Amino acid sequence: MSNSPGDNADIDPQTAAQTFVAQTIARGRRSLELATAPPHPVGLSPKEVLYSRGTLRLYHYEAQSDEVYRVPVLLVMATTNRAFIFDLAPGQSMIEYMLQQGFDVYVLDWEAPTIAERNLTLADYTQDFIPTCISKVQEDSGEEDVSIIGYCMGGVLSLIYAATHADGPLKNLVCLTTPVDFHRTGITQVWNDPRYFDVDALVDTLGIIPAETVTQMFEMQRPAQKIAGQLRLWDQILDDDFVDNYRAFNRWGEETLPLAGEYLRETTKELNWGNKLYTGELEVDGNNANLSNVKMPLLSIVAEHDHLAPRDATLPLLDLVGSQDKQEILLKGGHVSLIAGPNAAKRMWPRLNEWLAERSV
Repeated sequence: MSNSPGDNADIDPQTAAQTFVAQTIARGRRSLELATAPPHPVGLSPKEVLYSRGTLRLYHYEAQSDEVYRVPVLLVMATTNRAFIFDLAPGQSMIEYMLQQGFDVYVLDWEAPTIAERNLTLADYTQDFIPTCISKVQEDSGEEDVSIIGYCMGGVLSLIYAATHADGPLKNLVCLTTPVDFHRTGITQVWNDPRYFDVDALVDTLGIIPAETVTQMFEMQRPAQKIAGQLRLWDQILDDDFVDNYRAFNRWGEETLPLAGEYLRETTKELNWGNKLYTGELEVDGNNANLSNVKMPLLSIVAEHDHLAPRDATLPLLDLVGSQDKQEILLKGGHVSLIAGPNAAKRMWPRLNEWLAERSV
């Protein structure tokens, strides 16, 4: 509908007022319905729990193609979030897309760590959890080779695993929005500044870092984003497709996970402050995690407008790894929209499929 001044002049003020009131009432009614609605359904692709231990969950997804690539794929999620961002809804699911393309998909997901798991460290995640899951995937699939796709800090954990298991079974490694130069992470580096952030006091006091604190750390980087999202929801609240999409993404954001305190302490000091993944000085359980040890084919996919893993923080990856077969793909989008939603289906997923398919036979 045109909103030109000429059109507005022909609108009866009483009719316009009645329309405004009716829409406001409809929006209010819909808002109340949403406030009492159950959580939006997510993660609907059929799967089974292949292995679980403490905070760790390993899922295997049912095939959706008659022909399946030989090399299975393990998706590794960041420890702060649940993996259903990979499987938001039918038609908006990266996992569903990969299954339909013929990949054998496994996902390393997380539950909230208990107080007994407050001492988990980088070594637990990269020298125990990931290797154990790879062994389970090998056993279940009957294949020796495994490819990994790591998202954000899941990509960091995957890089550390790859660097400390140079002779391991990793066939391919894909890093999605994965920072390696933590001194170039923009505003994240500001609030991580050791002059202001007493990580020892935080960890020693709490043991487990509450989900609310982790959420606040994310929201500090874009303090107006939540309010802007709520305003967009109010404006589009009568559009069912928009509301469904908003609720799915919002549920993922609201279900941020607590963090094991020692993991936060170690990543803060070794990665954020020491920048040791970038310098090659990172030691994990006595193993050097120099990225030059990473030799397998590597793909880095980064988002042009990523505020959590800015371009400067992801850019050095290809120069640091020892892989001969390596590629970076820069796409429009943000940290989350790169991997989920309508634009991801058009931009990122086909590029990922194209690269991984020829290396999975």
